[in-house]
Formats: sequence, C-alpha cells, structure tokens
Amino acid sequence: MDADFFILMKTELSVLFILFLLLFLKIWDGIKNSSALLNLINILLFANFIFGFFYNKSGELFNGMFYTDEIIALEKNILNIGVLTISLQASNWIKTHKHLLEFYILLLSTLVGLFYMISSKNFLMFYLGLELSSIPLAALINFDIEKRSSSEAAIKMIFSSAFASGIMLFGISLLYGTTGSLSFVELQHLIQYNAFDLLSIIFIFSGFAFKLSIVPFHFWTADVYEGAPVSVTSFLSVISKAAIVFVFISVLFPLFSNIPKVWYGILFLATVFTISIGNLFAIRQNNIKRFLAYSSIAQVGYILLGLSSGDILGVVSSVYFLIVYLFSNLGVFGIIALVSNQTGKENIDDYKGFYKSNKFLAWIISIALFSLAGIPPTAGFFGKMFLITSGASAGNFLLVGFAALNMVISLYYYLRIIKAIFMDENSSPLPKIIATTSAKIGLSICFFGIIVTGFASLLYEYIINIFSSYF
Repeated sequence: MDADFFILMKTELSVLFILFLLLFLKIWDGIKNSSALLNLINILLFANFIFGFFYNKSGELFNGMFYTDEIIALEKNILNIGVLTISLQASNWIKTHKHLLEFYILLLSTLVGLFYMISSKNFLMFYLGLELSSIPLAALINFDIEKRSSSEAAIKMIFSSAFASGIMLFGISLLYGTTGSLSFVELQHLIQYNAFDLLSIIFIFSGFAFKLSIVPFHFWTADVYEGAPVSVTSFLSVISKAAIVFVFISVLFPLFSNIPKVWYGILFLATVFTISIGNLFAIRQNNIKRFLAYSSIAQVGYILLGLSSGDILGVVSSVYFLIVYLFSNLGVFGIIALVSNQTGKENIDDYKGFYKSNKFLAWIISIALFSLAGIPPTAGFFGKMFLITSGASAGNFLLVGFAALNMVISLYYYLRIIKAIFMDENSSPLPKIIATTSAKIGLSICFFGIIVTGFASLLYEYIINIFSSYF
C-alpha cells in the first residue's frame, strides 16, 4: 500500500485507532476505574489534536473522491480541539455513567463521518460521511435512555434527519441525471442556469439548511437540544455545525459559482429569516438549552452574512468566527453541564444569584456570553466585526445594517442571563458546584481561547494565507 495513503488519511486513521482501542477495552473489560479510563481517553484525544499539526500533505485518494490539504487539515483540527474540550467538560457526568466507553465510541464514529464529509470531493463520499455521522449522533442524543425527553429528542432527530437526507439525496440524483457526474470539480463546470439544475441545487441546499438549522429548516433544533444530554447538545451546537459550514464552503460555493445571483438571493433570504427567528425566539426562552438553541440559529445567520460576500474575506471571516464560536459556546455549555449534572436545573431563573456561590464559574459563563453577544474586548466582538466588514466590502449594506440591528437586540437576551447571575436574588440559590480537574481544564481552554483568538492576529492571518489559494 502506498505510504501516501497513511499520510493523507492520518487524521481519520488516528481517530480510528482510538476508536478500535476503546472497542478492545470494552471487550477486555480490564480497566474498572472510570477516572483512569477518562484520563486515558483525554490523553489520546490530546495526542490526536497535536498530531493534526504534523505531516500534513495535499493529495487525493479513491480516484479523487477523497481530498485533503492544509485548509482541510486545519478544519479537522478545529473539530479535534472541540471534541477534546467537550470530553474534558463532560468528566463530571460521564464518569458516573455505566456506558462510558460506548459514549466515546459513538462520539468518535460521528467525528470520523464528519471528517469524511469535509474531505469529500464527490457526492457519493459526502453522503456516506453524512450518514456515518448522523446515525451514531442519534444514538448519542438518546444516551440517557432512562429519560423520556432524551428518547423523544432522538426520535425527532431521526425523523427530521431522514427527511432532510431524502431531500438532499433527491437533489443529488437530479443533478446526476442532468450532468452525469457526482464530482464536485466537474459539477462546477457542468451546472447550467436552467430550471432543472436550479431545482436540484435548491434541494441540496435544503439538506444543508437542515443540518445548520437555517430557517425554515430549524424546527427540530430546540426540542433536540433540550432533550439531549448537555455534552451531546454542545457537540450538536458546535462540532456538527462547524463541520457542515466547512463542507458548505467547499461544496456549495463551487456549485453556485455559475449562478451568483441565485446564490446571493438564497443567502440573503436565509440570513434575514435565520437571524430574525433566532433572536425573536431566544428572547422568550426560559430553559437555557432551548435558549442556546435559538442563539445558535442566530449565530448561523451571521455566518451566512459573511458567506454572502462570496470572496476570500467572507470565507476567512466565517472560519475565524467559527473558531470563536466554538470556544464561546463550549464555555457556556461547560457550565450548564456542571450545573445540570449536580442539580438537575436547566432554567435561566435557576441561575439567579449564581455568582454568590460560584464566582469562578460565574465569570467563565459571563465572558463566554459576552463573546457570543459580540461585546469587546472578547473574541466574539472581532469575529462579528470581521463578518460585517466582509459583508460591507461586497456592498451588502442592507444585510449589514439588518445584522447590526439584530446584534443590538441580541444584547438583551445575553445580558438577561448575566443580570440573573450577578444582580438578581434567589430564595433557593444554586449550591457550590464541584468541578473535576478535567472540567476546569476544559473551561480554561474556552476562556483562553476567547481571549487569545481576539487579541492574537496570527490566527486570522494564518487563515487568510491558507485560503488565498482558493481564490
């Protein structure tokens, strides 16, 4: 076998190695101590993240169906650091669960599917990766099998996902019927400005819209976020969405290159409705997981604003914002996971007076919320500023003005939680929350990620340099 195979697929093979090691440990059943198992898994995930920076090479496999380069290596490593952070933050919950190894087996199976999607250069490879990531993810949503809400969320996810996948597959089949190809490289030259091709691309876009919770394909989001375990919700909110945005950039950008007016029109409507619905529904939520569901919908709208520019500045701003969003959202979910695991409380009103008993955790969640709101000097401010700048540079002033107005509206519901934490009184405040060392490390990664990505320009410059070859 060619040595290039192992180099080009090193990220997937690295995760598969961990996956098979966990399967062996499950069958062997030799390590009884859950803390020791967790430490081993986190060490392996950290090694996998570090390994992602080395031996990166551009090339393709399987007759061009699989492709990797420096950009794809960066995208996969963004997912790696996100999974590592989720694993660290989940330690309080998962170490007491009787299916600890099964959780990581399903999690890593989903991650491998996302990797194949990102590296796909053919709709067949893309769809295989999509299904590989979707089926284990549905099992993860139902991981708390003793809770009815978890089972309901999994059923809603399965039915909604199957419907969206069917729509996308129908669009792919129509596109294959008119062009005779499934290759992304060939399709961008074969797609014509005709009704049949437009219909097929709209079907394909609808499948992406479901995965990204773009309005009006967002109805599953809040219910699934609320019913799933918090650690799985954070994976859905950050890792799954980030992977789809990466594929969105590499797949739909080339496909729509021949029909820019249609592409802009779709993104314009999607941006307006997604930001509006996300913000309006976030205001009226009391359950903090449902609140973050609608918050994440609005954040996707801002990413669409950046992508609507159709140039390198928009793509780079979107990727940079995704990194900022990863640290910010995981910072909030990390606190929610600790509180939910130890108290069972998940409503915003439960966080009244949280600062009095949990000062460190209160500051972490507040900084993360400030970043999601785009308040300086957090990284979220710079992320949204770059997105608005990219939109303005392309002349999308109407969208930019609309997004800026909605950013002001979003301040209300983010500051509402911070007000509850620091200013509101609570007759039965939350007790002192005990966080494991692993959980504290995970929260620290989020905190420093929010600060460093905002002030260090090297990351933004690095993303521009590697994406410059695309444009």
